[in-house]
Amino acid sequence: MKRYWIGLLTTGFAALAAGAAFAQQDQKPQPPATVEGKPIETRQLEKKDDAPLFENQTRAPYHASAPFKVTTLIDNLHVVWSIAFLPDGRMLVNERLPGAMHILGKDGVLSPPLAALNSVGSDKDIVLLDVAVDPKFTQNHRIFFTFCDYFMPGPGEKFTDSNTNVASARLDGNSLSAVKVIFRAEPSHPARRLGGKTGGRIAIGPDGNLFVTIGDRDDSPKQTEPDWFAAQKLETDLGKVIHITPDGQPAPGNPFIGKAGARPEIWSYGSRSPEGLAFNPATGSLWETELGPRGGDEVNIIRKGANYGWPVIVHGIDYPGVPMGDGLTHKEGMEQPVYYWDPSEDPAGMAFYQGNLFPQWKNSLFIAMMNGKMLDRLTLSGDKIVSEEGLLADMDTRFRDVKVGPDGAVYVMTDSGTASIGPDTPPISKLLKLTPR
Repeated sequence: MKRYWIGLLTTGFAALAAGAAFAQQDQKPQPPATVEGKPIETRQLEKKDDAPLFENQTRAPYHASAPFKVTTLIDNLHVVWSIAFLPDGRMLVNERLPGAMHILGKDGVLSPPLAALNSVGSDKDIVLLDVAVDPKFTQNHRIFFTFCDYFMPGPGEKFTDSNTNVASARLDGNSLSAVKVIFRAEPSHPARRLGGKTGGRIAIGPDGNLFVTIGDRDDSPKQTEPDWFAAQKLETDLGKVIHITPDGQPAPGNPFIGKAGARPEIWSYGSRSPEGLAFNPATGSLWETELGPRGGDEVNIIRKGANYGWPVIVHGIDYPGVPMGDGLTHKEGMEQPVYYWDPSEDPAGMAFYQGNLFPQWKNSLFIAMMNGKMLDRLTLSGDKIVSEEGLLADMDTRFRDVKVGPDGAVYVMTDSGTASIGPDTPPISKLLKLTPR
Protein backbone atom coordinates (compact mmCIF):
# COMPACT_ATOMS: atom_id res chain seq x y z
CA MET A 1 0.00 0.00 0.00
CA LYS A 2 2.88 2.37 0.73
CA ARG A 3 4.20 1.85 -2.80
CA TYR A 4 0.69 2.56 -4.11
CA TRP A 5 0.44 5.95 -2.38
CA ILE A 6 3.94 7.01 -3.40
CA GLY A 7 3.17 6.02 -6.96
CA LEU A 8 -0.14 7.84 -6.79
CA LEU A 9 1.54 11.08 -5.87
CA THR A 10 4.26 10.61 -8.50
CA THR A 11 1.75 9.85 -11.24
CA GLY A 12 -0.54 12.71 -10.25
CA PHE A 13 2.15 15.36 -10.24
CA ALA A 14 3.68 14.02 -13.45
CA ALA A 15 0.30 14.36 -15.13
CA LEU A 16 0.05 17.96 -13.95
CA ALA A 17 3.53 18.74 -15.26
CA ALA A 18 2.82 17.12 -18.61
CA GLY A 19 -0.27 19.26 -19.07
CA ALA A 20 1.23 22.51 -17.84
CA ALA A 21 2.15 23.82 -21.28
CA PHE A 22 -1.40 23.35 -22.49
CA ALA A 23 -2.97 24.73 -19.32
CA GLN A 24 -1.06 27.98 -19.76
CA GLN A 25 -2.92 28.56 -22.99
CA ASP A 26 -6.32 27.58 -21.62
CA GLN A 27 -8.66 30.15 -20.10
CA LYS A 28 -9.01 30.33 -16.34
CA PRO A 29 -12.41 29.59 -14.81
CA GLN A 30 -14.41 32.59 -13.69
CA PRO A 31 -17.59 32.98 -11.64
CA PRO A 32 -20.80 32.75 -13.68
CA ALA A 33 -22.39 36.06 -14.62
CA THR A 34 -25.76 36.94 -13.05
CA VAL A 35 -27.30 39.43 -15.46
CA GLU A 36 -30.90 38.45 -16.09
CA GLY A 37 -31.45 37.37 -19.69
CA LYS A 38 -27.72 37.26 -20.54
CA PRO A 39 -25.46 34.16 -20.67
CA ILE A 40 -23.56 33.22 -17.52
CA GLU A 41 -20.47 32.65 -19.70
CA THR A 42 -18.62 35.78 -20.82
CA ARG A 43 -15.20 34.41 -21.82
CA GLN A 44 -14.14 34.24 -25.45
CA LEU A 45 -14.61 31.05 -27.45
CA GLU A 46 -11.78 28.53 -27.64
CA LYS A 47 -12.98 27.48 -31.09
CA LYS A 48 -13.12 30.90 -32.72
CA ASP A 49 -15.26 29.84 -35.70
CA ASP A 50 -17.79 27.91 -33.63
CA ALA A 51 -21.51 28.63 -33.96
CA PRO A 52 -24.49 26.82 -32.41
CA LEU A 53 -26.76 24.92 -34.76
CA PHE A 54 -29.97 25.93 -33.00
CA GLU A 55 -31.19 28.44 -30.42
CA ASN A 56 -29.87 27.95 -26.89
CA GLN A 57 -27.59 25.07 -27.85
CA THR A 58 -24.99 27.00 -25.86
CA ARG A 59 -24.88 30.13 -23.69
CA ALA A 60 -28.56 30.10 -22.76
CA PRO A 61 -29.78 33.19 -20.86
CA TYR A 62 -29.38 33.45 -17.10
CA HIS A 63 -32.49 33.22 -14.97
CA ALA A 64 -32.43 33.45 -11.16
CA SER A 65 -34.61 30.95 -9.31
CA ALA A 66 -34.92 30.02 -5.64
CA PRO A 67 -32.92 31.03 -2.56
CA PHE A 68 -31.46 28.11 -0.62
CA LYS A 69 -29.28 27.30 2.35
CA VAL A 70 -26.31 24.93 2.40
CA THR A 71 -25.73 22.38 5.15
CA THR A 72 -22.47 20.43 5.32
CA LEU A 73 -23.20 16.78 6.07
CA ILE A 74 -19.65 15.43 5.74
CA ASP A 75 -16.36 17.32 5.58
CA ASN A 76 -13.82 14.51 6.05
CA LEU A 77 -13.73 12.82 2.63
CA HIS A 78 -10.83 12.37 0.24
CA VAL A 79 -11.38 12.28 -3.53
CA VAL A 80 -15.09 11.53 -3.90
CA TRP A 81 -17.02 10.30 -6.93
CA SER A 82 -20.62 9.38 -6.22
CA ILE A 83 -23.52 8.98 -3.81
CA ALA A 84 -26.69 6.86 -3.88
CA PHE A 85 -29.73 6.63 -1.62
CA LEU A 86 -30.84 3.42 0.07
CA PRO A 87 -34.56 2.78 0.63
CA ASP A 88 -34.17 3.09 4.43
CA GLY A 89 -32.86 6.67 4.18
CA ARG A 90 -29.14 5.91 4.47
CA MET A 91 -26.69 6.93 1.76
CA LEU A 92 -23.85 5.12 -0.02
CA VAL A 93 -20.80 7.35 -0.46
CA ASN A 94 -17.93 6.42 -2.79
CA GLU A 95 -14.39 7.77 -2.45
CA ARG A 96 -12.45 7.42 -5.66
CA LEU A 97 -9.07 7.57 -3.93
CA PRO A 98 -8.41 5.56 -1.94
CA GLY A 99 -11.13 3.28 -3.32
CA ALA A 100 -13.59 3.12 -0.43
CA MET A 101 -17.35 2.84 0.00
CA HIS A 102 -19.02 4.23 3.13
CA ILE A 103 -22.56 4.42 4.48
CA LEU A 104 -23.87 7.69 5.87
CA GLY A 105 -26.40 6.80 8.54
CA LYS A 106 -29.60 8.67 9.22
CA ASP A 107 -27.89 9.90 12.38
CA GLY A 108 -25.24 11.65 10.26
CA VAL A 109 -22.46 9.22 11.21
CA LEU A 110 -20.20 8.02 8.39
CA SER A 111 -19.23 4.35 8.56
CA PRO A 112 -15.69 3.05 8.12
CA PRO A 113 -14.92 1.72 4.60
CA LEU A 114 -17.00 -1.37 3.84
CA ALA A 115 -14.88 -4.51 3.88
CA ALA A 116 -14.63 -6.93 0.92
CA LEU A 117 -14.94 -4.18 -1.67
CA ASN A 118 -11.32 -4.34 -2.86
CA SER A 119 -11.54 -8.10 -3.44
CA VAL A 120 -12.50 -7.30 -7.04
CA GLY A 121 -9.13 -5.62 -7.74
CA SER A 122 -6.30 -7.47 -9.41
CA ASP A 123 -3.79 -5.99 -6.95
CA LYS A 124 -6.18 -5.10 -4.11
CA ASP A 125 -6.07 -1.40 -5.07
CA ILE A 126 -8.92 0.09 -7.06
CA VAL A 127 -10.10 3.44 -8.33
CA LEU A 128 -13.74 3.42 -7.21
CA LEU A 129 -16.25 5.23 -9.40
CA ASP A 130 -20.06 5.09 -9.37
CA VAL A 131 -22.51 3.25 -7.15
CA ALA A 132 -26.16 2.44 -7.91
CA VAL A 133 -28.90 0.70 -5.95
CA ASP A 134 -30.96 -2.05 -7.57
CA PRO A 135 -34.61 -0.92 -7.90
CA LYS A 136 -35.56 -4.21 -6.20
CA PHE A 137 -33.13 -3.65 -3.32
CA THR A 138 -35.73 -4.31 -0.64
CA GLN A 139 -36.05 -7.85 -2.04
CA ASN A 140 -32.51 -8.64 -3.23
CA HIS A 141 -30.23 -6.21 -1.31
CA ARG A 142 -28.15 -5.76 -4.47
CA ILE A 143 -26.00 -2.80 -5.39
CA PHE A 144 -23.79 -2.14 -8.42
CA PHE A 145 -20.53 -0.21 -8.64
CA THR A 146 -17.87 0.61 -11.20
CA PHE A 147 -14.11 0.65 -10.70
CA CYS A 148 -10.71 0.51 -12.36
CA ASP A 149 -7.71 -1.52 -11.22
CA TYR A 150 -4.74 0.61 -10.34
CA PHE A 151 -1.23 -0.66 -9.68
CA MET A 152 1.92 1.42 -9.51
CA PRO A 153 4.87 -0.76 -10.55
CA GLY A 154 8.14 -0.96 -8.71
CA PRO A 155 11.58 -1.20 -10.33
CA GLY A 156 11.57 -3.68 -13.18
CA GLU A 157 7.79 -4.13 -13.07
CA LYS A 158 5.24 -3.12 -15.68
CA PHE A 159 1.95 -1.28 -15.42
CA THR A 160 -1.01 -3.62 -15.26
CA ASP A 161 -3.67 -3.36 -17.93
CA SER A 162 -6.93 -1.79 -16.82
CA ASN A 163 -10.25 -0.52 -18.02
CA THR A 164 -13.66 0.30 -16.53
CA ASN A 165 -15.34 -2.64 -14.80
CA VAL A 166 -18.83 -3.21 -13.38
CA ALA A 167 -19.41 -5.22 -10.20
CA SER A 168 -22.35 -6.22 -8.03
CA ALA A 169 -22.61 -7.02 -4.34
CA ARG A 170 -25.13 -7.79 -1.64
CA LEU A 171 -25.51 -5.21 1.13
CA ASP A 172 -26.90 -6.26 4.52
CA GLY A 173 -26.69 -3.55 7.14
CA ASN A 174 -23.11 -2.28 6.79
CA SER A 175 -21.74 -5.55 5.38
CA LEU A 176 -20.97 -6.45 1.78
CA SER A 177 -20.99 -10.01 0.48
CA ALA A 178 -21.21 -11.83 -2.86
CA VAL A 179 -18.93 -9.18 -4.40
CA LYS A 180 -18.24 -10.09 -8.03
CA VAL A 181 -17.24 -8.49 -11.31
CA ILE A 182 -20.04 -8.84 -13.86
CA PHE A 183 -18.49 -6.93 -16.77
CA ARG A 184 -15.02 -5.85 -17.89
CA ALA A 185 -14.74 -3.33 -20.71
CA GLU A 186 -12.45 -4.34 -23.57
CA PRO A 187 -9.73 -3.84 -24.52
CA SER A 188 -7.62 -3.03 -21.47
CA HIS A 189 -4.62 -0.73 -21.62
CA PRO A 190 -1.65 -0.10 -19.33
CA ALA A 191 -2.88 2.02 -16.42
CA ARG A 192 -0.32 4.79 -16.86
CA ARG A 193 -2.82 7.43 -15.89
CA LEU A 194 -4.87 7.51 -12.72
CA GLY A 195 -8.17 6.41 -14.17
CA GLY A 196 -8.22 9.11 -16.85
CA LYS A 197 -11.36 9.28 -19.03
CA THR A 198 -12.79 6.12 -17.55
CA GLY A 199 -16.48 6.95 -17.74
CA GLY A 200 -18.11 4.62 -15.25
CA ARG A 201 -21.52 6.23 -14.60
CA ILE A 202 -24.43 3.84 -14.11
CA ALA A 203 -28.11 4.44 -14.91
CA ILE A 204 -30.61 1.63 -14.31
CA GLY A 205 -33.48 1.39 -16.80
CA PRO A 206 -37.13 0.66 -15.97
CA ASP A 207 -36.55 -3.02 -16.79
CA GLY A 208 -33.65 -3.30 -14.35
CA ASN A 209 -30.92 -3.45 -17.00
CA LEU A 210 -27.86 -1.24 -16.67
CA PHE A 211 -26.55 1.53 -18.90
CA VAL A 212 -22.88 2.30 -18.20
CA THR A 213 -20.56 4.91 -19.74
CA ILE A 214 -17.08 3.86 -20.89
CA GLY A 215 -14.51 6.56 -21.71
CA ASP A 216 -12.28 6.41 -24.77
CA ARG A 217 -9.10 6.49 -22.57
CA ASP A 218 -7.15 8.57 -25.10
CA ASP A 219 -4.45 11.05 -24.21
CA SER A 220 -4.25 14.43 -25.89
CA PRO A 221 -2.50 15.64 -27.99
CA LYS A 222 -3.23 12.74 -30.30
CA GLN A 223 -1.69 9.44 -29.24
CA THR A 224 -1.53 6.04 -30.92
CA GLU A 225 -2.41 4.04 -27.80
CA PRO A 226 -5.27 3.76 -27.07
CA ASP A 227 -6.56 4.07 -30.63
CA TRP A 228 -7.46 7.74 -31.25
CA PHE A 229 -10.56 6.67 -33.23
CA ALA A 230 -11.59 3.88 -30.83
CA ALA A 231 -14.86 5.65 -30.00
CA GLN A 232 -15.91 5.23 -33.64
CA LYS A 233 -15.10 1.51 -33.78
CA LEU A 234 -17.68 -1.07 -32.77
CA GLU A 235 -15.12 -3.78 -31.95
CA THR A 236 -14.14 -1.96 -28.74
CA ASP A 237 -16.03 -0.73 -25.68
CA LEU A 238 -13.95 2.47 -25.53
CA GLY A 239 -15.99 5.65 -26.02
CA LYS A 240 -19.36 3.92 -25.69
CA VAL A 241 -22.50 3.66 -23.60
CA ILE A 242 -23.07 -0.03 -22.96
CA HIS A 243 -26.33 -1.78 -22.02
CA ILE A 244 -26.10 -4.95 -19.92
CA THR A 245 -28.26 -7.15 -17.73
CA PRO A 246 -27.74 -7.31 -13.95
CA ASP A 247 -25.57 -10.37 -14.62
CA GLY A 248 -23.35 -8.46 -17.06
CA GLN A 249 -24.63 -9.98 -20.30
CA PRO A 250 -25.60 -7.91 -23.38
CA ALA A 251 -29.16 -6.68 -22.85
CA PRO A 252 -31.80 -8.02 -25.26
CA GLY A 253 -32.59 -5.59 -28.06
CA ASN A 254 -29.16 -3.95 -28.21
CA PRO A 255 -28.61 -2.40 -31.65
CA PHE A 256 -25.46 -4.26 -32.68
CA ILE A 257 -26.27 -7.79 -31.57
CA GLY A 258 -25.47 -10.07 -34.51
CA LYS A 259 -23.40 -7.45 -36.37
CA ALA A 260 -20.08 -8.95 -37.45
CA GLY A 261 -17.15 -7.60 -35.42
CA ALA A 262 -19.32 -5.44 -33.14
CA ARG A 263 -19.50 -5.86 -29.39
CA PRO A 264 -23.08 -6.83 -28.49
CA GLU A 265 -23.20 -4.76 -25.28
CA ILE A 266 -22.85 -1.43 -27.14
CA TRP A 267 -25.89 0.88 -27.02
CA SER A 268 -24.36 4.06 -28.49
CA TYR A 269 -20.89 5.17 -29.60
CA GLY A 270 -18.71 8.18 -30.44
CA SER A 271 -18.27 9.45 -26.85
CA ARG A 272 -15.07 10.90 -25.36
CA SER A 273 -15.21 11.16 -21.57
CA PRO A 274 -18.81 10.60 -20.41
CA GLU A 275 -18.98 11.62 -16.74
CA GLY A 276 -22.72 11.80 -16.05
CA LEU A 277 -25.71 9.59 -16.92
CA ALA A 278 -29.35 9.83 -15.77
CA PHE A 279 -32.89 9.25 -16.94
CA ASN A 280 -35.18 12.25 -17.33
CA PRO A 281 -38.25 11.25 -15.28
CA ALA A 282 -40.47 13.62 -17.26
CA THR A 283 -39.78 11.94 -20.62
CA GLY A 284 -38.04 8.64 -19.86
CA SER A 285 -35.11 9.59 -22.10
CA LEU A 286 -31.49 8.87 -21.13
CA TRP A 287 -29.19 11.90 -20.82
CA GLU A 288 -25.40 12.10 -20.57
CA THR A 289 -22.73 14.68 -19.78
CA GLU A 290 -19.39 14.49 -21.55
CA LEU A 291 -16.06 16.27 -21.31
CA GLY A 292 -14.73 17.78 -24.52
CA PRO A 293 -11.08 18.69 -25.04
CA ARG A 294 -10.55 22.47 -24.88
CA GLY A 295 -14.15 23.56 -25.27
CA GLY A 296 -16.91 21.29 -26.46
CA ASP A 297 -18.21 19.85 -23.18
CA GLU A 298 -21.62 18.37 -23.93
CA VAL A 299 -25.06 17.31 -22.74
CA ASN A 300 -26.48 14.55 -24.94
CA ILE A 301 -29.67 12.54 -25.16
CA ILE A 302 -28.47 8.95 -25.61
CA ARG A 303 -30.38 7.05 -28.28
CA LYS A 304 -30.18 3.44 -29.38
CA GLY A 305 -27.44 2.91 -31.99
CA ALA A 306 -26.61 6.62 -32.30
CA ASN A 307 -23.15 8.03 -33.08
CA TYR A 308 -22.12 11.05 -30.97
CA GLY A 309 -19.26 12.03 -33.23
CA TRP A 310 -16.03 11.98 -31.21
CA PRO A 311 -13.36 12.65 -32.44
CA VAL A 312 -14.80 13.60 -35.84
CA ILE A 313 -17.01 16.48 -34.68
CA VAL A 314 -16.64 18.67 -31.59
CA HIS A 315 -17.43 22.25 -30.55
CA GLY A 316 -13.89 22.73 -29.27
CA ILE A 317 -10.18 22.44 -30.09
CA ASP A 318 -7.30 20.22 -28.99
CA TYR A 319 -5.30 21.18 -25.90
CA PRO A 320 -2.32 22.68 -27.77
CA GLY A 321 -4.74 25.11 -29.44
CA VAL A 322 -5.07 23.37 -32.82
CA PRO A 323 -8.27 22.09 -34.50
CA MET A 324 -9.52 18.60 -33.77
CA GLY A 325 -9.11 16.71 -37.04
CA ASP A 326 -10.80 18.71 -39.79
CA GLY A 327 -12.30 21.18 -37.31
CA LEU A 328 -15.88 19.97 -37.91
CA THR A 329 -18.73 20.71 -35.52
CA HIS A 330 -21.41 18.74 -37.37
CA LYS A 331 -21.67 15.91 -39.88
CA GLU A 332 -24.52 13.88 -41.33
CA GLY A 333 -25.19 10.73 -39.34
CA MET A 334 -23.69 12.13 -36.12
CA GLU A 335 -25.72 13.48 -33.21
CA GLN A 336 -25.58 17.06 -32.01
CA PRO A 337 -25.42 17.81 -28.28
CA VAL A 338 -28.55 19.23 -26.69
CA TYR A 339 -26.21 21.73 -25.03
CA TYR A 340 -22.49 22.47 -24.96
CA TRP A 341 -19.96 24.73 -23.26
CA ASP A 342 -17.01 26.59 -24.77
CA PRO A 343 -14.71 27.19 -22.88
CA SER A 344 -14.82 23.93 -20.93
CA GLU A 345 -16.55 23.60 -17.58
CA ASP A 346 -15.91 19.83 -17.07
CA PRO A 347 -19.45 18.55 -16.41
CA ALA A 348 -19.60 15.49 -14.14
CA GLY A 349 -22.58 13.96 -12.28
CA MET A 350 -26.10 15.03 -13.18
CA ALA A 351 -29.62 14.86 -11.73
CA PHE A 352 -33.09 15.89 -12.86
CA TYR A 353 -35.32 17.73 -10.42
CA GLN A 354 -39.00 16.77 -10.09
CA GLY A 355 -39.29 17.23 -6.32
CA ASN A 356 -41.71 19.39 -4.35
CA LEU A 357 -39.30 21.03 -1.92
CA PHE A 358 -38.24 23.59 -4.56
CA PRO A 359 -41.22 24.28 -6.87
CA GLN A 360 -39.08 26.79 -8.82
CA TRP A 361 -36.62 24.01 -9.71
CA LYS A 362 -39.18 21.70 -11.33
CA ASN A 363 -37.99 20.58 -14.78
CA SER A 364 -34.38 21.49 -14.00
CA LEU A 365 -31.25 19.54 -14.82
CA PHE A 366 -28.45 19.92 -12.26
CA ILE A 367 -24.86 19.27 -13.33
CA ALA A 368 -21.81 19.19 -11.05
CA MET A 369 -19.02 21.18 -12.69
CA MET A 370 -15.39 20.41 -11.95
CA ASN A 371 -13.32 23.02 -13.79
CA GLY A 372 -16.33 25.35 -13.82
CA LYS A 373 -16.47 25.27 -10.00
CA MET A 374 -20.23 25.55 -9.76
CA LEU A 375 -23.43 23.56 -9.60
CA ASP A 376 -25.06 24.36 -12.92
CA ARG A 377 -28.86 24.46 -13.18
CA LEU A 378 -30.37 24.17 -16.65
CA THR A 379 -34.09 24.83 -17.11
CA LEU A 380 -35.75 22.42 -19.55
CA SER A 381 -38.68 22.80 -21.90
CA GLY A 382 -39.18 19.32 -23.27
CA ASP A 383 -35.76 18.32 -24.62
CA LYS A 384 -34.48 21.90 -24.99
CA ILE A 385 -32.51 24.12 -22.63
CA VAL A 386 -34.12 27.53 -22.08
CA SER A 387 -32.05 29.06 -19.27
CA GLU A 388 -28.97 28.51 -17.12
CA GLU A 389 -28.05 29.42 -13.55
CA GLY A 390 -24.69 28.84 -11.84
CA LEU A 391 -25.00 27.98 -8.13
CA LEU A 392 -22.44 27.59 -5.31
CA ALA A 393 -19.75 29.45 -7.31
CA ASP A 394 -18.84 31.40 -4.16
CA MET A 395 -17.38 28.21 -2.70
CA ASP A 396 -14.60 28.27 -5.33
CA THR A 397 -14.31 24.48 -5.47
CA ARG A 398 -14.80 21.61 -7.89
CA PHE A 399 -18.04 19.61 -7.81
CA ARG A 400 -18.18 15.92 -8.74
CA ASP A 401 -21.70 14.58 -8.21
CA VAL A 402 -25.25 15.73 -7.54
CA LYS A 403 -28.35 13.78 -6.57
CA VAL A 404 -31.93 14.65 -5.63
CA GLY A 405 -32.92 12.97 -2.39
CA PRO A 406 -36.25 11.33 -1.57
CA ASP A 407 -36.93 14.41 0.59
CA GLY A 408 -36.62 16.74 -2.42
CA ALA A 409 -33.36 18.27 -1.20
CA VAL A 410 -30.37 18.50 -3.54
CA TYR A 411 -27.18 16.73 -2.41
CA VAL A 412 -23.84 17.81 -3.88
CA MET A 413 -20.32 16.42 -3.55
CA THR A 414 -17.29 18.66 -3.81
CA ASP A 415 -14.17 17.26 -5.47
CA SER A 416 -10.69 17.96 -4.16
CA GLY A 417 -9.01 16.68 -7.33
CA THR A 418 -6.57 13.76 -7.61
CA ALA A 419 -2.93 14.86 -7.55
CA SER A 420 -3.00 16.31 -4.04
CA ILE A 421 -3.83 13.06 -2.21
CA GLY A 422 -1.19 11.24 -0.16
CA PRO A 423 -0.97 9.27 3.08
CA ASP A 424 -0.73 12.43 5.19
CA THR A 425 -3.03 14.68 3.15
CA PRO A 426 -6.02 15.91 5.19
CA PRO A 427 -9.43 15.08 3.69
CA ILE A 428 -10.98 18.10 2.01
CA SER A 429 -14.00 16.89 0.02
CA LYS A 430 -17.50 17.51 1.34
CA LEU A 431 -21.09 16.36 1.01
CA LEU A 432 -23.54 19.28 0.98
CA LYS A 433 -27.32 19.47 1.29
CA LEU A 434 -29.36 22.26 -0.33
CA THR A 435 -32.74 23.14 1.23
CA PRO A 436 -35.05 26.18 0.91
CA ARG A 437 -34.07 29.35 2.72
